[in-house]
Amino acid sequence: MMVRDMNYRRENRASRTSLFDGLDGLEEGRLRASSSYSHDERDNDEALENLQDRVSFLKRVTGDIHEEVENHNRLLDKVGNKMDSARGIMSGTINRFKLVCK
Repeated sequence: MMVRDMNYRRENRASRTSLFDGLDGLEEGRLRASSSYSHDERDNDEALENLQDRVSFLKRVTGDIHEEVENHNRLLDKVGNKMDSARGIMSGTINRFKLVCK
C-alpha cells in the first residue's frame, strides 16, 4: 500500500512538473522559459507531499480503527447473546431448584 502511494505521488509530481516544464512564469505579457522551480514552489511542493503523506496515514489509521470497532461490536453481540442464553438456563435451573426445595 505504501509503495503504491509513493509511486502515485512520484507519477503525480512528474505529470505536474511536466505541465509547466520550461515555463517559469509570466513576464510583461509573455512567457519566460526556465526549467527551475523557485525556492517557494519547491517548499510548497514538499509541504504538499508531506500533507499528502499525513492524510494517507490518517486515512489508513481511521480505516483500521473502523475495522477494530466493527470487530468489537461483533464480539459484544456474541457476548450479549451468550449472556441471554445463560440467563435463560439459570432461570430454568432456579425454578426447578425452587420446586425441589418446597
